[in-house]
Amino acid sequence: MKIAMIIVRTLMGLMFLFASVVVLFKINMGKMPEMSEANKTFMAGITASGYLMTFIKVTELVCAILFLIGRYVTLATVVIFPIVINILLTHIFVAPEGVPTAVALLIGNLFLAYYYRKNYVTLFAAK
Repeated sequence: MKIAMIIVRTLMGLMFLFASVVVLFKINMGKMPEMSEANKTFMAGITASGYLMTFIKVTELVCAILFLIGRYVTLATVVIFPIVINILLTHIFVAPEGVPTAVALLIGNLFLAYYYRKNYVTLFAAK
């Protein structure tokens, strides 16, 4: 189980690292696939806010680094979860071609949460 956790953690870290570095440093990865009108509108809204895309990508970058170095993985798993849910919902409703990748991210995040479930006990303790 520990080997699976290391593999999942590393793959998620690499996926988020790549996704954040490409956007933050404006790296041109060649010809981008054509986006649907709904996806263009959605991305224009996020970009128009001026801060939201940068905030999301910096959060992804920090979590990716934590996943890759294996420190504070429990915290990174909690912090990245709303972003993963948003990625999944965006791909379900706006860009269905990305659903398999989004589902893989969700499964990976849930697996890490399950692996570190003992660390979350105090979060759910009713006082």
